[in-house]
Amino acid sequence: MLSPDNRKIAPALPLEPSDLTIGDLLDALADHKDKPLVFRYDGRPVKPGYHVTEVKAGQFSALDCGANPESWSEIFVQLWDVDEGGPVHMPAGKFAAIIRKVADHVALDQSARLTFEVSDGIRPMELHRATQPTLVGNAVEVELSPRPASCKPRDRWLEEQKAASASCCSPASSKACCA
Repeated sequence: MLSPDNRKIAPALPLEPSDLTIGDLLDALADHKDKPLVFRYDGRPVKPGYHVTEVKAGQFSALDCGANPESWSEIFVQLWDVDEGGPVHMPAGKFAAIIRKVADHVALDQSARLTFEVSDGIRPMELHRATQPTLVGNAVEVELSPRPASCKPRDRWLEEQKAASASCCSPASSKACCA
């Protein structure tokens, strides 16, 4: 049940996050092949024995809620959050090798949007987007956050409003709209 206490409502996620691509991720991991690769979600790291159980590539065509045609490519990496692989997290180089092996058999668009499907084998899979990897101690960490639904026409309109406001109120503007 929803609470009228708005302090319990999670803050809104950014409307148009800069989605990490598989190319971005592999580039970031290239210099850290021997370091453990730790994915974090729900405020905690995946278990050390996690598996990459599936990598899928798709081309999508759709019609959004404003009757606008949309098309994009997306890569899904499925993570099974279990503790069956040993006492340490998978090395970044092993993750990259798995992706390269997939690329030998499946065309992977390096600029495709990257989505992680995460489950512990009991709870349903959840869709996540990823942040740029960071070094934390001796490990490479990738923070995963839920991928929210959005209304693309609304998002585009908000971006247009933001751009119009920024251009109107910028120091170089001679418009008096910000007065």
